[in-house]
Amino acid sequence: MIEQPVRTAEDVKVLRADRASDLGYVAAAVTRVVKHFGTRLPVIGFCGAPFTLASYMVEGGGSRHYLEVKKLMYNSPEVWDELVGKLVDVLVEYAAEQVRAGADALQIFDSWVGCLSVEDYRRYALVPTTQLIQRLQKKTHVPIIYFGTDSATLLPSMAETGAEVIGLDWRIPLDEGWRTVGHEHAVQGNLDPVLLFASWRELKQRAEHILRLADGRPGHIFNLGHGILPHTPVENVKDLAQFVHEFSSTAATPRRTQ
Repeated sequence: MIEQPVRTAEDVKVLRADRASDLGYVAAAVTRVVKHFGTRLPVIGFCGAPFTLASYMVEGGGSRHYLEVKKLMYNSPEVWDELVGKLVDVLVEYAAEQVRAGADALQIFDSWVGCLSVEDYRRYALVPTTQLIQRLQKKTHVPIIYFGTDSATLLPSMAETGAEVIGLDWRIPLDEGWRTVGHEHAVQGNLDPVLLFASWRELKQRAEHILRLADGRPGHIFNLGHGILPHTPVENVKDLAQFVHEFSSTAATPRRTQ
């Protein structure tokens, strides 16, 4: 929970955007992870998207109806624009510091963006998100992954941000989602993380289905829809990772010419 929600012009005006260095402990953690893995694994840095972070700040915590944030957007759009503009400034420095610490790519999470209509996304979220992505691309020169939850209707607009990789959640078939964002983009997705609680037979079948939908096309990053849930069986995670590596390395389904 946020101690004091941000809901007025005065609240936004006093927010500072010049103290990203206060979050330096995240970059320090990235440095340790990079040192641990060396060249064995790439490391992905992360940050929230402007819309999602602003929503947490306005709502003061989790929300079902996003009432307060939508009230602010609809009734005071100039205040909203100032808020997300300040967030973009902070996020650029915060994420770039992770790259300087050794991160090989950056993932931007828009966990709440699925609450928006296409019209609202384009008015209130697309511009600041595009600004963030383009500034990070210029500043860091690493690939940017842009992921949103429950975002099937928003995929064409999300692709306009210019992110090299667009995240797909499990609610849309991978091949359909990839066609929607365009094959010039790589995609990341998309297994429901709750499937890790299923039997191995069911889990393997679902994972194989996703891999076959990718059709052997380069640029697919197999991923869980929104992270690993608490109490997930660790053996299923290990077996899934091994299966995906083996399936991909054998190229079981060659890509069809289109």
